[in-house]
Amino acid sequence: MRKILVINGPNLNLLGRREPEVYGRATLDEIMTELTALATGLGAEITHFQSNAESEIIECIHRTMDDGTEFIIVNPGAFTHTSIAIRDAFLAAGKPFIEVHLSNVFAREDFRRRSFLSDIATAVISGAGKQGYEAGVRVALAKLEQQ
Repeated sequence: MRKILVINGPNLNLLGRREPEVYGRATLDEIMTELTALATGLGAEITHFQSNAESEIIECIHRTMDDGTEFIIVNPGAFTHTSIAIRDAFLAAGKPFIEVHLSNVFAREDFRRRSFLSDIATAVISGAGKQGYEAGVRVALAKLEQQ
């Protein structure tokens, strides 16, 4: 069974309540429940982690070096545009990852168009809403099959 980790960054714990016109009405728990069911049906194990703290996200990425995680799907939230430390953690861990954004960051404020992760990500999915996570699982599994 393939092992995929989903990491969600700051403020994503507020999904469903925070700017639903931008991020949708589904809660993070609802999205992760649906994603777990999808992954299980595709023969993969999903674990997920959310934190508003940059250091906790970095530690989570570091743990993947030894816990059997094969692929990471990450919605880094605002850390996308600010965190060189998270970028360095991904480089150190050496795990393939997909960067996911619920909203189309390229159609928003200028500062959201800069990502410290996109150039080292396997893929970037932006603006597909919660379906972006589903696409991320399918792409991750396809990439693992190619190995």
